Amino acid sequence: MTTNLLNFDLEGLAAFCESLGEKRFRAMQLFRWIHQRGASDFSQMTDLAKSLREKLPALAHIQGLPVVSRHDSADGTIKWLFDVGAGDVVEAVFIPETDRGTLCISSQAGCAVGCRFCSTGHQGFSRNLTTAEILAQLWFAEHELRRQFGKDERVISNVVMMGMGEPLQNYAQLLPALKVMLDDHAYGMSRRRVTVSTSGVVPMIDRLAVDCPVALAVSLHAPSDELRDQLVPLNRKYPIAELLEACLRYQAHAPRDFITFEYCMLDGVNDQPEHAHELVKLMKQQALSGLSCKFNLIPFNPFPASGLKRSAMPQVLQFAKILMAAGIVTTIRKTRGDDIDAACGQLAGDVQDRTGARERMASQRQGMLGGIKVVIDKRIAS
Repeated sequence: MTTNLLNFDLEGLAAFCESLGEKRFRAMQLFRWIHQRGASDFSQMTDLAKSLREKLPALAHIQGLPVVSRHDSADGTIKWLFDVGAGDVVEAVFIPETDRGTLCISSQAGCAVGCRFCSTGHQGFSRNLTTAEILAQLWFAEHELRRQFGKDERVISNVVMMGMGEPLQNYAQLLPALKVMLDDHAYGMSRRRVTVSTSGVVPMIDRLAVDCPVALAVSLHAPSDELRDQLVPLNRKYPIAELLEACLRYQAHAPRDFITFEYCMLDGVNDQPEHAHELVKLMKQQALSGLSCKFNLIPFNPFPASGLKRSAMPQVLQFAKILMAAGIVTTIRKTRGDDIDAACGQLAGDVQDRTGARERMASQRQGMLGGIKVVIDKRIAS
């Protein structure tokens, strides 16, 4: 069996090349061909030594994910569904804006966290994606969009690990993927333009701070442990105080950055004025310790198994104004891609494969991890 080179960051590819008796600069050449040019045919890589080009096909390959379907929204949002085998599919969503192009990527098939407002969690967990499967979503989308738009320069400027799965529960495969996104010989993104969203896996937040301190988004969704225990079961293992302490430690590695707190607005559950005032009190305590943060308030897209409803917009606005009056930067998400079922929570369902067997369709994660996949932040008018 040959090796998929999408599994390697630059260091890993260099080690692979060295195992073949090749110099490190060959790995850099390969890396550029794969990620900057989107090449998958070694014979196209004309600056590689002919002997290496002839040797590689028997030892390695560059393999993306089969595309099950593509849907285009009237607002420009594009949703791809990828086959990852064994009846599992995952999705990536491209969100174009005037000043950026954002791609949301999945890290797992399914999710084991089981947040109450998350339809993916209700479907259960299948497996972690490999580094190659994580990167293949970006590799495909970037070069597909370049061909579509007739561009030579980069189309995707931002990546958010906010798709299906809890990224920090797949840390070993996530880390090399992040390094490729940041590498100047690959996609060359600023660490502030790569965001990892987590439900609060405290030990892995600490590891990410040391290994690769990209932008961090934390799914909070409640001002107290009592309420968060009901919404985010992981809180029983890593309660709010421990989570916020981890955020402080993380920010020490990126002192100019905000921590973004995601907050899914659930009617009558976490959206009352008293909840907003509790959040203000909680955040003011952290501000005294030096934590800089902002809040994203996310409209909930209901699904039958949740038993939850979306907060009315007047309630959301009232909640936001309480936070803003206390000096907390606050945004409300505006959904995108509704007409292609690409808005938050609309991707749950089934899909027919080529043989007619029914496969579970990847669900866009609700609130904490899925919202930004198909939405943009919108400032609240004061």
